[in-house]
Amino acid sequence: MSSESSPSTLTDAWVRNSTYFLDSVLAANRATLAALGVDTDREVDAGEERPEWTVELTEERRDALAVGDRVAFSKRLTDDDVRAFAAASGDTNPLHLDEEYAESTMFGERIAHGTLVSGLISAALARLPGLVIYLSQDEEFHNPVAIGDRVTAECEIVEDLGENRYRLRTTVMNGDETAIDGEAVVMLDEP
Repeated sequence: MSSESSPSTLTDAWVRNSTYFLDSVLAANRATLAALGVDTDREVDAGEERPEWTVELTEERRDALAVGDRVAFSKRLTDDDVRAFAAASGDTNPLHLDEEYAESTMFGERIAHGTLVSGLISAALARLPGLVIYLSQDEEFHNPVAIGDRVTAECEIVEDLGENRYRLRTTVMNGDETAIDGEAVVMLDEP
């Protein structure tokens, strides 16, 4: 038997790993949606918006998107959001859930989970026209977000990569402070 793997073995391994990865991403997205106030136990209509959310979009046609177009999504991160995210994700770090404990830390108060805050980037990208397929996301966490803060995820197209793929600068702002800075690559397909 050859020491090299056959193409079908490599393909099978790739499919298994890809399936595992996608299942993990879907589970994380469900947790983030639950934490953002979307009841994942009931049907949610595509494009559903809530009065407490703010969305800004510079271009509504997929075929007209270009460098400089942007989307922003704003939401207040509540105690219910943080507790729902902790329950859905299993991240029960007392920094996020226990006021007395959090007061004794360098933050001096409870803060929202970083992954919950970064989920607002996904919420913003979901408002781009077409079927949004997340290909990658790089993030740097700069400042914490306290429970009750209203934050805004801003995504701006900085490069057209061709074949309906775009590189975007992604930030989450908490007032004048940058909470998260990074970039994403998405593909926008027809629905």
